[in-house]
Amino acid sequence: MRFKISFPKEAEHMDTVCCVGWNNAEEIFSFGDDHVLLKWNLVTNEAFKVCDLPSDLYPTDFHSFLRQSGKKQGQDQLLVTSTDGRFHLIGRNGRLEKSVEAHKGAALVGRWSHDGASLLTAGEDGLVKIWSRNGMLRSTVVQGSSPTYSACWGPDSLHILHTSGKMLVIKPLAPNTKANRWKAHDGIILKVAWNLGKGLIVSGGEDCKYKVWDSYGRQLYSSQIHEFPITSLAWSPVGDLFCVGSYNTLRLCDRAGWSYCLEKPATGSIYSLAWSSDGTQIAGACANNLVLLAHVIERRLEWRHIEAVMIGRKTVIVKDVCTEAKDKLELPERIIHLALGFKHLIIITPAQCYVYLITNLNTPIIIELREGSVSMVLLADRHFLIVERSSMSLYSYEGRLLATPRWPAPAISYDVLNRSQISLASDMIALRDHTDEKVVHLHETTGGEGGSVPPLHHTVGIVELALNQAGPAADRQIALVDRNRDLYIATVVLRGTITRKIEKLGVMVQSLCWNSNVNILAGMQDTALTVWYYPAVLFVDQRLTRRTTVMKDAAEFGKSPSVVSFEGSHVAVRRSDGALVNSCLSPHVAVLHGLAASNQWQDALRLCRVLKDETMWACLAAMAVRARHLDTAEESYAAINQVDKVAYIQHIKDVNIPAVQLAEMALLGGNIQDAESLLLQNGLVFRAILKNLHIHNWNRALDLAVKHKTHVDTVLLYRKRYLSAFEKPETNKKFLQFHDEVDLDEEKIEQKIAFEYEKEASAVTGS
Repeated sequence: MRFKISFPKEAEHMDTVCCVGWNNAEEIFSFGDDHVLLKWNLVTNEAFKVCDLPSDLYPTDFHSFLRQSGKKQGQDQLLVTSTDGRFHLIGRNGRLEKSVEAHKGAALVGRWSHDGASLLTAGEDGLVKIWSRNGMLRSTVVQGSSPTYSACWGPDSLHILHTSGKMLVIKPLAPNTKANRWKAHDGIILKVAWNLGKGLIVSGGEDCKYKVWDSYGRQLYSSQIHEFPITSLAWSPVGDLFCVGSYNTLRLCDRAGWSYCLEKPATGSIYSLAWSSDGTQIAGACANNLVLLAHVIERRLEWRHIEAVMIGRKTVIVKDVCTEAKDKLELPERIIHLALGFKHLIIITPAQCYVYLITNLNTPIIIELREGSVSMVLLADRHFLIVERSSMSLYSYEGRLLATPRWPAPAISYDVLNRSQISLASDMIALRDHTDEKVVHLHETTGGEGGSVPPLHHTVGIVELALNQAGPAADRQIALVDRNRDLYIATVVLRGTITRKIEKLGVMVQSLCWNSNVNILAGMQDTALTVWYYPAVLFVDQRLTRRTTVMKDAAEFGKSPSVVSFEGSHVAVRRSDGALVNSCLSPHVAVLHGLAASNQWQDALRLCRVLKDETMWACLAAMAVRARHLDTAEESYAAINQVDKVAYIQHIKDVNIPAVQLAEMALLGGNIQDAESLLLQNGLVFRAILKNLHIHNWNRALDLAVKHKTHVDTVLLYRKRYLSAFEKPETNKKFLQFHDEVDLDEEKIEQKIAFEYEKEASAVTGS
């Protein structure tokens, strides 16, 4: 990936260009020391003078409000700060609507909030102020002793990040809350930017370095020393890239900090950088009186043996690395997005979506876009999802519109939506709530418009989620990484009275990725690449979790690696320096998954006997228990020396009642609640009470007996025998209240129990 740089030359400023901003994806505003505001049209290559501003107005910062989803405020005004301490509101027709005295000395920063309802300014006097969109002072949130060279809003608009000499400061807007300060650079910090989607911060200063931080102030990356101070920074709208400007220097970087490319245009210092709304172009304000335009090209995508490279603004090369065959795709408009996977290549232009089948690149299916401003494309096995400025649409690969998912009004903010907050499977869309990070909304994609599934609630804010791609809809699972970096697996579909399950799978998980063909999960866990061969083991037998997990030392991956893709038996890991490292796994695991899914248990047993691998045997044991195939489960547990499980399976085989057998299988994996629910659904109240007695769940057994008005005396008798064996008195208040009310006649109770067994036996014989 690199920049293709050009300089519009139809017109130019007569003095230094100080600031740039975007009007839309095809138009740039530029403002310079010549007091002229110009508008550049990138389609026609024409420049228009918007207005001449007062001769004493020398701009320092400029911000045009771009996000126009819905009726947001402030989108018709341009915000300009100047060296005389004022900020100015200018209409898009060029009329100077208001000038406000804001600071003593120069006003160095002016930024609209993300909803356009307010703005902030910062200046040489060290003050940071919040104003209404009409220019009325709301509050002075910071009173510093040194000039504030840069400031910006937090992703939630409830925090402000600003510079203070060599320090970075995150100031909450809530009253009586403490600011988070840390020393970030060895020289004065000149620029900061806060990523809306990921919450990452990038800063640059006079020490000639740029650094990446998280929102807690922890350093994630520090660059090498450049020749000159860092004068400009900007995050892309999606948040996966940022660019860095310095003297005769323009650098494109990944969000992790490593550099894609370094360009050396003859621009002098680059004072301001701004991304277009589609994330494909950069505009820069240069000291040599020119406006710089850089287009991101050579985006590279890989899927199995297919590679797609965007070699120009309108050209993509598709290469089969096995046969060396190449196809060149020429598009009529510039390319905004590429997506490759599931045997299809998706190319997005400003007006259309092109769907190519990998085996036939000559005749694409063309879809007309609704809004023409696409921010994200997600692929699944049967369909793909296009996220636009204020909506999302689900299409089949034949070009048919399948659904337009609707979410609760405050749940989604398309401006800050990124890939870690949304996931697509063949039958489900999962989306993290924007206002409440503990909630995941689910939407079924099957059956026309589909429908909403009850949302999933977690106890901690979620930072990343991913739906598994393989298997039937009934077995759909979602992986969640919360703010504590704990990994959880949850079931998605609700079945009858059995509630949704969520279990903890790992800790210190930095990134994760599901395999696209089978339900295997890979993730970077602490200092190792961890692969969970059968994550559903959590819902079957949690004691097998470690046995079904493989860990590879991360020494070859370096510091802060991330999992990029998981295809077949290859896991692609991105190192902190940008290098892509492939790690190979055993191909037999995928074969075992396939055999279990097709109920070929004898073949699965033969495979494990040949391999003689405990991990494979443990996976097969969990798969067999989930499928309730007792013979396979018995041999698999025996192979990993789980003698107690083997004995319990032999006991289950002797049970003649199907419902009781299912409940016993649930108990085998420790799923007590599921076992009880199965028994109660089939009217086996006595069995449900007895199971709770056997596991010494006394309170639950008594509650069931009282609720169903049966076998209260049985529960009390079992409790009495238990306490007598340990020579302890009764202290439980629930049992004490029945002590004098219920007569414990052991002979009658034994007869009642025998009658229950006879009734069950006769029911089985009759059936």
